[in-house]
Amino acid sequence: MAATETKPFNIEKKLVYDAYKAVKVNAGAAGVDRQTLEQFDKDLMRNLYKIWNRMSSGSYFPPPVRAVPIAKKSGGQRILGVPTVADRVAQMVVKRIMERTLEPIFMPDSYGYRPNKSALDAIEITSRRCRQHDWVLEFDIRGLFDNIDHALLMRAVRKHVTCKWVLLYIERWLGVPMELEDGTRVERTRGTPQGGVVSPVLANLFMHYAFDAWMAREHPDLPWCRYADDGLVHCRTQAEAVAMKAALATRLAECQLEMHPDKTKIVYCKDGRRRGKYPNAKFDFLGYCFRPRAAINRQHKMFTGFGPQVSASSLKAMRGKIRGLHLRRRTHVRLADIAREINPILQGWLNYYGRYSPAALHPVWKYVNETLIAWAMRKYKRYAGRKIQAGRMIGSIANKRRKLFVHWHQSSIGSFA
Repeated sequence: MAATETKPFNIEKKLVYDAYKAVKVNAGAAGVDRQTLEQFDKDLMRNLYKIWNRMSSGSYFPPPVRAVPIAKKSGGQRILGVPTVADRVAQMVVKRIMERTLEPIFMPDSYGYRPNKSALDAIEITSRRCRQHDWVLEFDIRGLFDNIDHALLMRAVRKHVTCKWVLLYIERWLGVPMELEDGTRVERTRGTPQGGVVSPVLANLFMHYAFDAWMAREHPDLPWCRYADDGLVHCRTQAEAVAMKAALATRLAECQLEMHPDKTKIVYCKDGRRRGKYPNAKFDFLGYCFRPRAAINRQHKMFTGFGPQVSASSLKAMRGKIRGLHLRRRTHVRLADIAREINPILQGWLNYYGRYSPAALHPVWKYVNETLIAWAMRKYKRYAGRKIQAGRMIGSIANKRRKLFVHWHQSSIGSFA
């Protein structure tokens, strides 16, 4: 890309190129123009120049986002708004400029979609606080990304962002319609598309004022943790948790948001020291289930703690992911080919869900083994209808080649028959 030309807005070309590199790493589906990243790359410099030229001149108008339904763990569907590749690059430029200004004002206990923060960080601090506080209010905001009030959001944006071209393009993105599969366009007057590159930082800014700063101001003695639209407030007593729930519902309503009635509850963090009986003694957060469970202390004595392990819904989703690959039917490939395909998936699960109580992943590892046995029964005629023999064969390979599959690395390989 050539040297910067004189334009109404001074946008460095390097910002556009760096934004493209970040978009490429994140991959993603095509937008309404059906252009993939691979197709975009074929004329890369020209495509990036067009983005820079239009953004710098103020003539960049984002196209509609493509509506893509995805299944939710809890059932039903969530609609993602997928921008085009070029629009993702443009949004990444703005996102990076905004983060420079907003990151210093965001609070430490806001963990979602932020540099150098992760869901596992949120799990760690939550585990610690559950040991320190008897009660927790688990809350979920109904359709956060779909219901953000544009006027309130732009008030917050203008308070911190002074760059004129950033403000211009944020307003344009907020007004972009969503295009359905049949070509119908749905106009939007609220929300910011879940799936957009700039949407998470906008949602975090909105929630900074709707919740984070409000908690610091009104309830400075109660620790909290938030990851996008999921959050927790730790309380000392049940009465305090009940009062907190009512106050938060009122606060969210003031910000044109609604607490999800089915996903919001008050939980007793029951362990060996807390012996009261209450209807809710567990909660799910970021794919983990916090509940009473047996543990061993430093003196090697058993006790009942309250901590995280992979949730039942996460285990179900992982099994569904493996089932959806239809590995049992792919008898034309080798075992090593299957390993090459699914090892990155298994490693990701192990890295995330294996951080706490890794033994709880056993049902998934067992399901993968059962899938491999079913594959062997279809691939080899001598094992057709002979599950025990096929299991022994896969087990023998596992014992000899523990590094073939990620979950075979573990101390206990699992069941093969």
